[in-house]
Amino acid sequence: MTPIRRALLASALLATIATGAIAQDKIPLKIVVGFPPGGSADTLARLIGENLHNQYDPVIVENRPGAGGRIALGQVKRSAPDGQTVIILPSGPMVLFPHVYKKLDYDAVKDFTPVSLIAKFQFGVVAGPASKATKLTDMINNAKAQPGVSSYGTPGLGTLPHFMGVLFEQQVGAKLNHVPFQGGGPANTALLGGHIDYKFDVVSETAEFHRAGKVRILAVTGEQRDPQVPEVPTLKESGIDMVATAWFAMYGPAGMAPATRDRLQQAVSAAVKSPALAERLKGLGYEAVGSTSAELAAAQAADLKRWEAPIKATGIQLD
Repeated sequence: MTPIRRALLASALLATIATGAIAQDKIPLKIVVGFPPGGSADTLARLIGENLHNQYDPVIVENRPGAGGRIALGQVKRSAPDGQTVIILPSGPMVLFPHVYKKLDYDAVKDFTPVSLIAKFQFGVVAGPASKATKLTDMINNAKAQPGVSSYGTPGLGTLPHFMGVLFEQQVGAKLNHVPFQGGGPANTALLGGHIDYKFDVVSETAEFHRAGKVRILAVTGEQRDPQVPEVPTLKESGIDMVATAWFAMYGPAGMAPATRDRLQQAVSAAVKSPALAERLKGLGYEAVGSTSAELAAAQAADLKRWEAPIKATGIQLD
């Protein structure tokens, strides 16, 4: 065999070995979502999953709805810390629930490994077909005239939209009837079907219906107007001194090895910050973030502290 032929065969063998190593390096990933299909968390999980196939295969999104995300968190808490089971969820279960529930079957800090922030977002105050309100003052005046009659839906008890509803009532001096659902999707169905009057939820859940004239977003809860519905004023612009924003993030079980965690973090951050996905998230009303594990841990710690006093002020404690 000539030296050239030996070199070519060696190169081919090395390429085969390298290709095999890359293929074997891919591991399966299950992204657990604590809400039904069609909601914000589900949509984000599927978008992220579609962008992780270069390192993970297959990527499966598993919906485990119920208890405002606590069922899904319990599943992830009990999973092996091997980087193959994670959860994508809104910030509520990690920063609100510790203040809301008398007993939780998880510790929001000790039982999970922060992986990465995914996106920030704000909420909308939405009127459905059952309501005649065309602006926020209509909603407030109606609620004051008939306390407890007008109803609003949220993705569940103790969720951020629930407490936004409570704080909203306190700010405007009116009483509404809270109707909790198992996720944003079912709440949307009830709103569109005329079974509830209003909804507090992520703007992206109802922006399309707002543009189609099926519902009316009366106000948004951020510091700035939402680019999905730029004509809708903020609560502050409407004379209500209230701002409420939140985030989505990925967590794994406690005890993940730093290398395992960092592999996930880098893959997720790269996906979120890619121009195509960042633009897609913007179109859905999210500000793409992507962060280190430490940055997510810091954001969680800050919001845990931020929400403690307002929640205690409401006096709400859930079993």
